[in-house]
Amino acid sequence: MMSTGIPLGLSWATAAVGNWSGLRLPDPFPTFNFAVEIEGLLVAGFNEVSGLDSQIEMQAYREGGVNGFAHQLPGAATPANLVLRQGLGALSSLWNWYDNTTRGVIQRRSGTIVLLDRRQIPVMWWNFRNALPVRWSGPTFNAGGDEVGFESVELAHEGLTKPLLGQAAALGHGVAGMAG
Repeated sequence: MMSTGIPLGLSWATAAVGNWSGLRLPDPFPTFNFAVEIEGLLVAGFNEVSGLDSQIEMQAYREGGVNGFAHQLPGAATPANLVLRQGLGALSSLWNWYDNTTRGVIQRRSGTIVLLDRRQIPVMWWNFRNALPVRWSGPTFNAGGDEVGFESVELAHEGLTKPLLGQAAALGHGVAGMAG
């Protein structure tokens, strides 16, 4: 076989562009600066958000007479539960929402997780739909320490979206960062 001269791992399109040395790619967004809004629920600032995950369930389909592989067909997308963690304060909004749910008072809420830049300007966001608290965790007490107490609430929801406006904001922010 004849060598193409293209380093392993580069595509034809990448190689066709030529010299990348002068290209300045935008920096990735740091994740320490964010906000969470949940409709109609007054909450303090969150210290941590996890669970921005979604997975497509794949279903194997075997074709008659074909023994070398099974077709993989996409099924339903399954979002992970969101976990919101905050310092324990005077407001009991998360506890009250969870407690009401345990009593059968079901209040599904939608919200938004917003990634902010260093100047507190939104650069990207994700919306979640019809969330319901399914777990609450309170602080761990330790008389020998002086750490802040934390509470967290786990939310089951009906899916995540990443609105086009948020994607455009991130792109615009990235382009502006490259120019500056």
